[in-house]
Amino acid sequence: MYELHIGNKNYSSWSLRPWVLMRELQIPFTEHLNPFEAGSSFDAFRKFSPTGLVPCLVDGSTVVWDSLGITEYLAERHAGVWPQDRSARAWARCAAAEMHSGFGALRSRCSMNCGIRVRLDHYPPALETDIRRIAELWNEGLQRFSGPFLAGTSFSAVDAFFAPVAFRVQTYGLNLPDAAAAYAARLRDLPAMRSWYEAGLAETWREPSHEAEAQAAGTWIEDLRKKA
Repeated sequence: MYELHIGNKNYSSWSLRPWVLMRELQIPFTEHLNPFEAGSSFDAFRKFSPTGLVPCLVDGSTVVWDSLGITEYLAERHAGVWPQDRSARAWARCAAAEMHSGFGALRSRCSMNCGIRVRLDHYPPALETDIRRIAELWNEGLQRFSGPFLAGTSFSAVDAFFAPVAFRVQTYGLNLPDAAAAYAARLRDLPAMRSWYEAGLAETWREPSHEAEAQAAGTWIEDLRKKA
């Protein structure tokens, strides 16, 4: 059985992607949750990951790192990771790759922290640009492939890659057009996403740098997490 190493569910957007993909597609795996350490987790995570980062998938003697690498590895073995239709598959791969490599302002200004609610102090132009582009991508996919997911009727890897954004929308109250906002809510309502969120709220670990990033973003309105 696959073994998937992940970080804290409250913080780790990269870990969420393969985790939610495998759960929604019912690909069995054993979860190994490795809490982030204060300062750097590199040495601890190097015990299972060549980059010292999460996520990392272990399949027997094969080690696969990076969320995109894991996704493609799974796609070679399991149906449904990418859409069957060629056009939808091409679009989905491009959109997932854009999320994987881009949206730096969103990542830095609105780091993932599932259990809190934050009112942003202001929207830098770069963040506004990222939010507009995400809305544009989501609306394009939903309209072009008729939904309810980005590349058609079924949840696939492109939805998994944007799953962390759905939590960011909730945490920071990001403004999206109606169709895009409804899609984000639809993602959060998936069984796997609800399971991840509930586990994130139950975590009592607090990693200082992740907390500082969220504190720098704006005013904390609510902290729904179990007390440390």
